[in-house]
Amino acid sequence: MVSIIATLKAQSGQEDKLKEAFLAVLPKVEQEEGTLAYSFLQSQADPTLFMVYERYKDMEACMAHGATPYLAEMFEVILPLLGKELEVEIFDEVQAIIK
Repeated sequence: MVSIIATLKAQSGQEDKLKEAFLAVLPKVEQEEGTLAYSFLQSQADPTLFMVYERYKDMEACMAHGATPYLAEMFEVILPLLGKELEVEIFDEVQAIIK
C-alpha cells in the first residue's frame, strides 16, 4: 500500500473555491480502481488549512491517479488559490486498522 498526505494552505477568503474544486473531483476519484481511500479534510482551528489523505493499492495506482486529466484541471484551479506551496509526502503503509 502507498499513502499520500498533502497539505494545502488557501489564501484567506479562497477556502470555498478550494473546497468546490476538490468536491467536483471526488466522484471521479471514487471510480479509480486502485484508489482505496481519498479524504479531503479542513482544519477546525484554521479554516484555510486543508489536508488530503490518499491510499492506493500500489505505486502504479498512485501514478495513474496523478496522470488523470481531471486532476490536472483541478490543479489549474487550486494552485492560484494557495497561500503557500503545496506540501506532499509519500508513505509506505506499515500497519493500519480500518473499520
